Amino acid sequence: MFDNAFVSPWPGALGAISERLVGCPTLLRARRALFSRLPFMQLASDVRDIVYCTWAVDAARIAALVPPGVELVQRDGKTLFTILTYAHRHFGPTLAGPLRRLFPSPLQSNWRFYVEAFGGVETTAPTVLFVKNILDDPLYAIGSRLFSDALPSHLARRFAHRADDGRYVTSIESGRGSAPEFRCEAQRTPTRALTPALAPFFETWESAVEWLCLQDGALSRVEDCERLAHALIDLPIDIATAQPLETAAGAVQGAFLERIGATGEPFCFVVPRAAFRVVSERVV
Repeated sequence: MFDNAFVSPWPGALGAISERLVGCPTLLRARRALFSRLPFMQLASDVRDIVYCTWAVDAARIAALVPPGVELVQRDGKTLFTILTYAHRHFGPTLAGPLRRLFPSPLQSNWRFYVEAFGGVETTAPTVLFVKNILDDPLYAIGSRLFSDALPSHLARRFAHRADDGRYVTSIESGRGSAPEFRCEAQRTPTRALTPALAPFFETWESAVEWLCLQDGALSRVEDCERLAHALIDLPIDIATAQPLETAAGAVQGAFLERIGATGEPFCFVVPRAAFRVVSERVV
């Protein structure tokens, strides 16, 4: 369950070619050598319907997901795991200016833990550890594998993320591919309450939402060279716009969740919209 190798959901020659392309060590080394000498091309998007689902899981159970040198935020042997799913609007380079509206609007789901320290140094900015990243568009899934080390992306066979009158439904199907499967149905609720599992981490609903949202950096394991990629992100969420969600029993499902022990009631909320930027990326 801890392998992040890319497997295409599509059989046949096209799928095989994409797998070889994104896994080619020579190509990856050449790209890093070239891009290390060029300014980083910042990316931007206007994201919508940002649904957060968070669990407290046993830190020992997910230890194999954590790269050497990375320490996660923990309380009483538990650490936090979040699935964050949203719809992009025109995800592309900032230098495109108004022409960015011509870029596609993929669906994306980031799966992450929260970092206390890495490299023996406590983080100076709130930082997450990406363990999975799922997209519905092959251009972005394969492109992020080719041109970025910070997003261990997978391509879903089918991916839906819908908002309808206060109800949010997310469905990710992998087919034969490497994307983890996930399903969540959540409904808006007036009740702003922590789940019992998150009580050791936060005092209030508002403090939990603020801490989970306002993360400025992201780490991910670069498997072919056993190093870390560190990206700086800008996601200026207006916490006042966050709305609580509730899930019914059995409304959240996924084999990956079961394997890491994320089987209890998730702490859920939605942020209607935010401006998103990827500011920089480097291998450390």
